[in-house]
Amino acid sequence: MDQETIRKYCLEKKSVAESFPFGESTLVFKVMGKMFLLMSLDHRPLQFNVKCEPEKAEEYREAYSSVIPAYHMNKKHWNTIILNGQLSAKQIREMIDVSYSLVIQSLPLKERKMLG
Repeated sequence: MDQETIRKYCLEKKSVAESFPFGESTLVFKVMGKMFLLMSLDHRPLQFNVKCEPEKAEEYREAYSSVIPAYHMNKKHWNTIILNGQLSAKQIREMIDVSYSLVIQSLPLKERKMLG
């Protein structure tokens, strides 16, 4: 997967917006104003941070060298995914989907209802 494929995949999700709140080298995707993916545009290979269930975050880190604790994030809940070919496109999409879902689950009920 490349930067543009990930960008399009994120923007297909309901109520997602992209922005550069941390400078022009970090693209952030938010649902209802809450971050679910941060992509570093400077790193090669491409990498991004996603939210994850704590137990699953550890499992991924143990199974794949391309999954590491997320820099400058709560390492219990966030992983950095390095796109070096180790993970399949399906696995990457699943990690993005889980991050999006976890953020939605943390929203107030009123905002969750707005999403449908």
